[in-house]
Amino acid sequence: MARKYNVSLTYKPKISGVVDGTITQTIRKGCRYNIGDWISFHGWEGRPYQSKWNNRTPYFKINSVSYVWLRNEGIAPQRVPHAIQLWEDCNIIAERDGIVPPTGAALKSVVLGDKPLRSGHCIEAQIIRWNPLCRLCTGIGGGIIND
Repeated sequence: MARKYNVSLTYKPKISGVVDGTITQTIRKGCRYNIGDWISFHGWEGRPYQSKWNNRTPYFKINSVSYVWLRNEGIAPQRVPHAIQLWEDCNIIAERDGIVPPTGAALKSVVLGDKPLRSGHCIEAQIIRWNPLCRLCTGIGGGIIND
């Protein structure tokens, strides 16, 4: 059964692209999302997690989920953890994710922060993509819209 998620956006350069449908990917720590689930995004009026939501999107249907490990060296698929895509080779992932500038180095900084992981450690994550044209309306007479 498909689940519905409301997810916050705190990376400012990405917010307008998600709202207008030009950015259709996010990288999230953990493994809770599945193909067929619905995801909605929201921003904050002020300080994240201490103010009201704003910029809420409709629910979008998740159509792709890649299970990955985030490592100091790069991103590795969970099925083949030694096949690492080095951060400097992650420019396309960074561009799809709305990272500014769209480079693997900037992506690493956003997803891992400034502190490196301890040697040999990694973070379980998902690269999630959705179709901005397939959205769920939750108002009166709601349903699925395919533009």
